[in-house]
Amino acid sequence: MVAATFDSLSSFFDSTTWLVARNLGIFFLALFWLSIAWWVVRDARRRIEDPLLVAVAGLLGLVLPYVGVLVYLLFRPAELIDDVRERELEIRSMEERLGGRLLHCLKCRAKVDSSFLVCPVCTTRLKRGCRGCNAPLEPLWQVCPFCETPVDATVAPLRQRRGANE
Repeated sequence: MVAATFDSLSSFFDSTTWLVARNLGIFFLALFWLSIAWWVVRDARRRIEDPLLVAVAGLLGLVLPYVGVLVYLLFRPAELIDDVRERELEIRSMEERLGGRLLHCLKCRAKVDSSFLVCPVCTTRLKRGCRGCNAPLEPLWQVCPFCETPVDATVAPLRQRRGANE
């Protein structure tokens, strides 16, 4: 019984079917290994700026079949180079906007200063001026911070009441 099983296995491994299946398996494993190495190099180029490190990552994927890609995945940078640059540009843009350095006219997008009452390019009114000192006022201000002049007529009695209570 054991000899018959051994003979049938021996005849299977000696057959051309086994040789073709084995050679196809080896071919596909080699193809998969090379495609993984190629993917490692492509991914490393998108994540690492130093060409030497990209070459090391490619060699790692090529020299250590199937294990090299796992090592690369553990140590590769989390972000793409383009994403890092885009984030840095967004942060710089936000800092400029929050710092008040980038003010634009809403109509013509010309650069304006925070002290302008009208846009010098298209003459669109940007802010209203104080009645007392003509300083530019923000839309939500109820009193001019420079000369204490009430901005709205309804604010004046409230300010006077507050002064009478103090």
